[in-house]
Amino acid sequence: QVQLVESGGGSVQTGGSLRLSCAASGGIYGTYCMAWFRQAPGKQREAVGCIDRDGNTVYAESVKGRFTISKDSAKNTLALQMNSLKPEDTAMYYCASSPTYARCVSFDFSYWGQGTQVTVSS
Repeated sequence: QVQLVESGGGSVQTGGSLRLSCAASGGIYGTYCMAWFRQAPGKQREAVGCIDRDGNTVYAESVKGRFTISKDSAKNTLALQMNSLKPEDTAMYYCASSPTYARCVSFDFSYWGQGTQVTVSS
């Protein structure tokens, strides 16, 4: 069983930056693909971006050019660098992983963290 723990959320002003981290435990075999998702109240959970074992990434159009996903395979950690933040980025952010190949949709991911809140004020 893989456990994921997010950290780094907080409140920032428009244009600011935050760096979220996700620590994975329980072995490396459940993290073939990893991802960041977010969900605002009353809205569906949506993919922010996904990364595979080789470091290939895909991003939602709404965050492309502003957010960057990276990983440290040796430490089994995942990061989300968020720059030029906008109020519409306000959401609970979740780290997720899959033991096999996965599409960048929530249905394909098996393990989830508890979430960390990001709030962006205008």
